[in-house]
Amino acid sequence: MFRNIIGILAVSVWVFACDKKSTETTETTEEPASTATLNYSIVGSYPHDIQSFTEGLYIDNGQIFESTGSPEELTYTLSHLGPVDTTTGKIIPKAAIDRNKYFGEGIAKLDGKIFQLTYKAQKCFVYDAKTYKQIAEYPYANAEGWGMTHDSTHLIMSDGTSKLTYFSPKDFSKIKEINVRENGYAIDKINELEYVGGYIYANIWTTNQIVKIDTNTGNVVAKVDMGPLFLEAQKLNPGLMEMNGIAYNPAKGEFLITGKLWPKIYRIKFL
Repeated sequence: MFRNIIGILAVSVWVFACDKKSTETTETTEEPASTATLNYSIVGSYPHDIQSFTEGLYIDNGQIFESTGSPEELTYTLSHLGPVDTTTGKIIPKAAIDRNKYFGEGIAKLDGKIFQLTYKAQKCFVYDAKTYKQIAEYPYANAEGWGMTHDSTHLIMSDGTSKLTYFSPKDFSKIKEINVRENGYAIDKINELEYVGGYIYANIWTTNQIVKIDTNTGNVVAKVDMGPLFLEAQKLNPGLMEMNGIAYNPAKGEFLITGKLWPKIYRIKFL
């Protein structure tokens, strides 16, 4: 009997030890993986009109194109689009929408057409890329329109949330959505976009941060703080607002970065 009691006690101690070890293992947590940091160098700049409330930016055959919005309180602003004169930084207006009805947002060129989003009107205006004549107007279900780019097949749109929506350039019908995450957490306020080699570079509204998104997974794989550019631009125009312009020039392997009412379009290369 005594031997049995000793045996029972020994088993109990062993079970307690195992339970304690199991509990300690369960409570151990790993630190989330840190997102890689992109480094960059400034290789030059172009002037930028400080009256341009930048909402979209892209490069086509070496020519910069820009679209702007028109906040009600900034009566001098327009919702228009066109090529940028790199000697003055001013847009050569080719198309415009009524600022009393619409607020111009991101643009993209695909299949010989230029697509222009609107902020809250849930409309996408389409222009012939050669004549700039409006040829279509498409509705979309997203509550807001923010930035736009393309992957040579689909148009890709942000709407201020953590999702990116893919559309057909034929009729702007919805193809799919991807959710953007960093270390498992949703990244909201995705704004201006640029697609480069399977990744989307996007600025996050109200910040000076650009994130690099893997389009296969929606995961943020790298990010960069453009705060130094913002501060330099702010010295030249204290009245500027947030960064909101990303374009890629494949001929030079460089990105163009600007913002609302910024005095410069910066040319940078990621290292």
